[in-house]
Amino acid sequence: MTVKQAQDAATALRNAAKRLLGLLSVLLIFALTACSSESRATSHKEVRRLAGSTQAEESRHKAENRLRSIADAYDEKTALTLALVTVDDICSGGAAKQWFFQTGDDQYKIRCTLRLTAYYGADPHHIGDVLDGIFTVGDQYSTDGAPGDTIPFNHDYYRKHLIDYYRGHSPNPTGPNTPEPAQVSDSSQTLSWDTVRSSQRKLVQEPGPGMKNDPPVMRCLREPAQKTVADIRKQYGMVFKLEFSFTDYYKVSKKGEVLISWSARRRAFQDGLVHEVA
Repeated sequence: MTVKQAQDAATALRNAAKRLLGLLSVLLIFALTACSSESRATSHKEVRRLAGSTQAEESRHKAENRLRSIADAYDEKTALTLALVTVDDICSGGAAKQWFFQTGDDQYKIRCTLRLTAYYGADPHHIGDVLDGIFTVGDQYSTDGAPGDTIPFNHDYYRKHLIDYYRGHSPNPTGPNTPEPAQVSDSSQTLSWDTVRSSQRKLVQEPGPGMKNDPPVMRCLREPAQKTVADIRKQYGMVFKLEFSFTDYYKVSKKGEVLISWSARRRAFQDGLVHEVA
């Protein structure tokens, strides 16, 4: 081997060593980042601890009570009779750092979400009057024509024609040869009901089996426990179903900052800092 060849070989060896060192440095950075508390997935033990914290419990209680108060308002102020309530409540831990295909699930330690569904009985022979009564109460909750947050369904153009349709005074408001309309909805609530004018009826379905009840991480309530949608239909003639959108009531970032707290939200509303939402 000549001197030049030896020098070239030594240079190549040094360059390879530098590249290897650089690669090891990058791998070390990734390893240290992966070990940091902000990059790890939240352990089940930590999720359970946070879900059972005083702040989480308070937020859970206030969020559920708020939704229950809305469900009760339909029972108290309209011709609907509340017969069954289900609650699905789950607290999930944040994911490990997502380097690719990011969903945002790696940004929080815990997120708690609640959903409430209410089932009502009603008279199928007076559904036009039932809807008219619901929309009238919605009018009362509206402000300057803007829907309220308790009962957001008022007498808009479509709903007026929906009432006339069920009273037999006008055609189907969704158009000829279309299915019987049996739902009104907005961003926070969906109200649906058994069809009563179609030859092929479409009925409100029974609640699903729900999750495993494991509070405070998972709660699955059914009140009354043995009540079924079929029981309601047999007793009243038809069923209405009120579904609320999923409500995030408690969320903590990987840095430990409380991002969502229903208690804080309610206090801010009472202080006039934010607008109330269902």
